[in-house]
Amino acid sequence: MNRFLIQVLVILVMAAVLRGEEIRLTLPEAVARARSHSVDAAAALAELQGAYWEYRSYRADLLPEISFTATVPSYRRQYSPYMNDAGDYSFVRNNYLDVSGELSLSQNIWLTGGKVSLSTSLDFMRQFGSGAYNRFMSIPVALTLSQPVFGTNHIRWNRRIEPVRYEEAKAAYLSATEEVAMKSVSLFFSLLMARENHSIALSNLSNAEKLYRVAVEKREMGHISRNDLLQMELNLLDARSALTDSESALRSGMFELRAFLDYGEHDEIVPVLPDSVPDVDVSYAEAYDKAMSRNKFASSMRRRQLEADYAVASAKGAMREISLFAQVGFTGNAADFAGAYRTSGLRDNSVVEVGVSVPILDWGKRRGRVKVAESNRRLTEASLRREAMEFGQDLYVLVERCRNQRRQVEIGSRARDIALARYDSNVQTYLIGKISTLDLNDSRVSKDEALRQYIDRLYLYWYYTYQLRSVTLWDFVKDSGIDADFESVVRQ
Repeated sequence: MNRFLIQVLVILVMAAVLRGEEIRLTLPEAVARARSHSVDAAAALAELQGAYWEYRSYRADLLPEISFTATVPSYRRQYSPYMNDAGDYSFVRNNYLDVSGELSLSQNIWLTGGKVSLSTSLDFMRQFGSGAYNRFMSIPVALTLSQPVFGTNHIRWNRRIEPVRYEEAKAAYLSATEEVAMKSVSLFFSLLMARENHSIALSNLSNAEKLYRVAVEKREMGHISRNDLLQMELNLLDARSALTDSESALRSGMFELRAFLDYGEHDEIVPVLPDSVPDVDVSYAEAYDKAMSRNKFASSMRRRQLEADYAVASAKGAMREISLFAQVGFTGNAADFAGAYRTSGLRDNSVVEVGVSVPILDWGKRRGRVKVAESNRRLTEASLRREAMEFGQDLYVLVERCRNQRRQVEIGSRARDIALARYDSNVQTYLIGKISTLDLNDSRVSKDEALRQYIDRLYLYWYYTYQLRSVTLWDFVKDSGIDADFESVVRQ
């Protein structure tokens, strides 16, 4: 007996686990969970993190860099070619060990595009064989400057482009989170519509069964024709078919929302119909002002214009190339370590190089590159003007949809109440034989359609609302910007 009770208990526990839990979910809760648990949100975060570290790399290029390079060691035991004073070659035997190291501090100069570095180095060589000896060569300090002349200052252009690129990435991340909200709204209302259709199907089936029983009784008493009875039976079959379809749609909608929000496969989500919509009136001028100051499109326009200008500047800079390399410092050479750094033995160590690359005859190749870059810039400017115009047009349409949809929700709510009251009244009227089957069916169809239209209008309202948030990055309900602590976000 005890074993039987244990088995029953285990079966009940397993059934409860497999069934999962019922989760009543409001629309704000669905949106919040989608932003933190959905795969789309994770993908948006990954893109932001990549852009963040690219920006950090750019910032690091503007800061001093300390580096250490060394060869520890290089050992050679080989024959090497040797030319004597007469110009004759022979091969001599080499057997030596070489160790070298350099410590440098370098800094890019964004104003000129050059690079300056301060370094110190030490070389040690050990010659093996019958005449073995040691040699040390030191450069206690050396100041080096590498500077392009008349060329493109890539560092200065990066200082103009990279911050705009990162602002674009941040705005793109915020827009992506709002697009995740839009998708969660679609799936939420899809499940809500499926549950409503299922509820309508259950109610219609219950009413169809009751009305069919009444019709059978009336037919037996001769109060209705056989055609009316057959019509009621056909209504009953249609109601059973509609219930089967609604159950399938409900399972599909449940699966999609559950997977998107990362719930358990046995959890049952019960979406709660939003009972109100915020009273917000947004003007096109206000929305356009917010979008052009916060949307990624505005940053993208600035970045693409800067990149087009940079391409032209690079092409012009390549017309002639002059580079300057200069190094000043001291060097010492001795057989011991201390002697290599002895002040009395230090000598000047200076290098000055000026490199020039000027085309004499290139058949217009470099000038052609400049013309291509200028043509591409004009094309970019024309594309930006067209895209700005289309962006404004799309935003205008979206604002009008948002303003109109609130009125549609109010109309749909009133139409739903009227259709429900009319159907309830017609059911009672039909039972006492005051209206026909056709009139009853018409009121039922109107009632079902009014319920569906109300949910669909609610869905469109919230979808347009989050779409407007995505475009403007502004919460018009709270009248505040949509922002994030990006430093903490990228470290998740």
